[in-house]
Amino acid sequence: MHGSSCADVLLVSFILQFYLDERINDMNNKYVQDLVLAALFLCIGLVLPFFTLNIPAFGAMLLPMHLPVLLCGIILGPRYGFIVGLILPLTRFLMIGMPPLFPTAISMTFELAAYGLVIGLLYTKLPKTIPNLYISLIGAMLVGRVVWAAARVALLGIMEIPFSFELFLAGAFINAVPGIILQIILIPILIMALKKAGWGGRLQSA
Repeated sequence: MHGSSCADVLLVSFILQFYLDERINDMNNKYVQDLVLAALFLCIGLVLPFFTLNIPAFGAMLLPMHLPVLLCGIILGPRYGFIVGLILPLTRFLMIGMPPLFPTAISMTFELAAYGLVIGLLYTKLPKTIPNLYISLIGAMLVGRVVWAAARVALLGIMEIPFSFELFLAGAFINAVPGIILQIILIPILIMALKKAGWGGRLQSA
């Protein structure tokens, strides 16, 4: 089942990437452009966890689904960042069975929605400079982690399972250090690369 789902996701991602490369520069309708890009970010989020072999411990360290949501919020704004973050974990669970629905996928739904919303809002409102890009990124990380913790407390509380401050620190920060470092390094590089590729009109001047 997982092999077939992986192939389906990769096929959809390839088709969207081909469509994007061939048509995005010719489309005059910004709404259509944004929908295509949002679908592409969603597909990237579905595919990236395969590189962690769908092993939860690796996923918790590298945070592969966070990258496309953060990029979506920066490039398309808070609305699309919120929507892609909201549906990505549950879509992946429905297609592939990972991450597990309770409590992981449900808590990630709130977390990634907060990531996309907050980084989109901050990046839209602040002047487009590299320091402000980092402020937007780190602000989204902090809010997203707090939202994740609140969702965990609520979900585990239903089962009367305690969620201590030590578990919060371990899950939100300590175990996720490699993924946090990867996001801080990779996202500014990708944004600058997109600017050089001719996306300055959308990204303005970062």
